[in-house]
Amino acid sequence: MAERERRAHGLWESPLSAAAMAAGIRLRGPSWDGDGETLGWFEGRGERGVACVARPRAAGGAAMRDLSGERAVRAGVGYGGGDLTLAHGHAWFVAHDDQRLWRQPLAGGPARPLTPAFGEAADPVPSPDGRWVAYVHSYEDEDAIAIVDAAGERWPQRLAGGRDFYMQPVWSPSGDRLAWVEWDHPNMPWDGAEARVAELAFPAHGLPTAARSAIVAGGPEEAVLQPAFTPDGAALLYVSDASGWGHLYRHDLASGQRLALTGGEREHGASAWGQGTRAFAVTPSGRIVAIRERGGFARLVALDGEGGERELPLPREYASFEGVAASPAGERVAVIASGPATPPRLLAFDLDGDVAVPAVVRRSDPETVAVAGLSAPQPVAWEGPGGEVRGILYAPASERFSCEGPPPLVTFAHGGPTDHVDAGWRPQLQFLASRGYAVLAVNYRGSTGAGRAAMLALRGQWGVADVEDCRTGAEAMAARGLADGDRVAIMGGSAGGYTVLRSLQTQPRFYRAGVCLYGISNLFALADGTHKFEARYLDSLVGPLPEAAERYRERSPLFHAGDIVDPVAIFQGDEDRVVPRDQGDAIAASLRARGVPHEYHVYEGEGHGWRRPETVRAFYLALERFLRERLVYA
Repeated sequence: MAERERRAHGLWESPLSAAAMAAGIRLRGPSWDGDGETLGWFEGRGERGVACVARPRAAGGAAMRDLSGERAVRAGVGYGGGDLTLAHGHAWFVAHDDQRLWRQPLAGGPARPLTPAFGEAADPVPSPDGRWVAYVHSYEDEDAIAIVDAAGERWPQRLAGGRDFYMQPVWSPSGDRLAWVEWDHPNMPWDGAEARVAELAFPAHGLPTAARSAIVAGGPEEAVLQPAFTPDGAALLYVSDASGWGHLYRHDLASGQRLALTGGEREHGASAWGQGTRAFAVTPSGRIVAIRERGGFARLVALDGEGGERELPLPREYASFEGVAASPAGERVAVIASGPATPPRLLAFDLDGDVAVPAVVRRSDPETVAVAGLSAPQPVAWEGPGGEVRGILYAPASERFSCEGPPPLVTFAHGGPTDHVDAGWRPQLQFLASRGYAVLAVNYRGSTGAGRAAMLALRGQWGVADVEDCRTGAEAMAARGLADGDRVAIMGGSAGGYTVLRSLQTQPRFYRAGVCLYGISNLFALADGTHKFEARYLDSLVGPLPEAAERYRERSPLFHAGDIVDPVAIFQGDEDRVVPRDQGDAIAASLRARGVPHEYHVYEGEGHGWRRPETVRAFYLALERFLRERLVYA
């Protein structure tokens, strides 16, 4: 860094301040009411979740309003998601504090509870006639598809049970069938899951029951996502990776014939980390609007179901999409979209209208930073021990950055690890790039978005392949003159935090520093103490216990903390159910006993990620200072 910048600290001045990073909101789960005009969604404001509604075509704009009042909204099954839906002039949502289902009239008036306060709920879906609500329920680690009457006058009951996990219930248009996805340990939903269709019986005095049911797609080695009935109810649509890539299929319910609607080396699905994951939507005319991704950049496509398709001409500033939802009345679509320089926005548009100028219903961020002040990330690739590795490089974007030679590099390891970095809005990475760092987001072996074989490449190799791919990526960027190979840090959260600790353990002195957010230090403790959703995740990533016990010990950074010599900053929430606080406590205590330079930040009231604005601000201030001291000035 030039001496004048050292004196002025100009490198650390940026429109993306720590305070600005704490100001945004989180958007998910758009849903249309039956009138085709009213749109609802979940909004995370700090640690509070809110149900919101708007009429995008109303006079005077979106006319947004909060719907849930003082009652916080957030579904609690697994990682959450599936918080609310709109139907029949009501919002049906899960309350955060008691996990009950509630019914809120859109026209106003008090909300009514439908279910008792026990267990956790997600993804409520009212029946077409408005009499019943099906949902996912979890109680004492027993999951089920449950059903309750829409008036909340009867005790809810299980409609389907016996499998370890359920998600994405959906009614047929006639209301006489229900479909959902189910799977068992040790699989995760992207390893293998099944779509089941149940024919319902309707007793004269009681709730509907499943008279008979059958699996129509999927299996232990085929992942199925998001069943959806065609408008005539004759077929079931879903995403499957049976071909090696996530493609859309149509299953005729009468003949059992299965027809692929998409093909090629591109993805139409997503790793279902949460309830309510939606990768496509079906309009009343039968058109399918789907998210299609390749190389980390996504577009929306419209399929007619008979082989015809077209890419929707949305602005190119959008490169990542989620939660696509179709109106039940008219050819209208809502989706959450973002891009490298565009924070998430809730968009709405008519398929037969001017798609190139969608209505922005809600913005997640004030968007006060000019695009010129942000990095324009580029896809990169390099050769690693397992073949070609891909990633996304964020070049420095600081107007005040001055450097004699290549910039310092932060290598970013994504979480999951069954996930990937796409070209959507990545505020952490833009924060670093705006301060003069180059940032390499590595889609190491096992990442999604590149087909099933690539995703499976991490089986048995976690803590090895990801570590190798992060290092070779940093070396490749330095060899190309894009980064300073002598000033490299590694950063990651959750599974990415584990990769940070393993990298520091197995490759001392390669990285100048590490930043570990709620990372795993002890694989034994993780296997024994994490939440149900990931309780058997390590069976595939590392190996089943007790057979693979030696491998667990070998790959647990806690048992080799003496090998860590480079400075590391550890950040942990004290209410984390996924990676409990004792993981951070243990590695911090071991580093402290060995005299390893480190700092340990524990945030009270936070879980697996930060929600409170004060926590977000404190984290970014600490991150900025740590990297400045350990990477730039060291």
